Amino acid sequence: MELIQEHSTEIFILLFLIVTFLQSGIDKIIDWKGNLEFITGHFKNSPLKNMVPLLLLTILVMETIAGVLMLVGVFQLLTTGESVFAFYGLSLANMSLIFLLIGQRLAKDYAGAMTLAVYFIIAALGLYIL
Repeated sequence: MELIQEHSTEIFILLFLIVTFLQSGIDKIIDWKGNLEFITGHFKNSPLKNMVPLLLLTILVMETIAGVLMLVGVFQLLTTGESVFAFYGLSLANMSLIFLLIGQRLAKDYAGAMTLAVYFIIAALGLYIL
């Protein structure tokens, strides 16, 4: 109980991001074709238009690994108070968000890029608190 109280802020930030990143990764796995079709259209006028499948796969792997690392990180925080896995998961989450931001900016989707800022602030705050 003491570890929960001691790390409650980190745990809630991690849980929020776990839901976000694992849901996104699972959605890409379940509906690869639909996601690829949407993203291909989204980037049709950008310099990334010929690399969409590779980039989508890269983001899928990064999001999924980040989510799993953060999930293990919550368990680690609750059981030992250590934050190694949470740190690596949050670091990968922040890197994923930077990559997504670059993509949104290159696609000239400024509203989409702006919404990523909210997730980035939360992920960066989580990393700072750890």
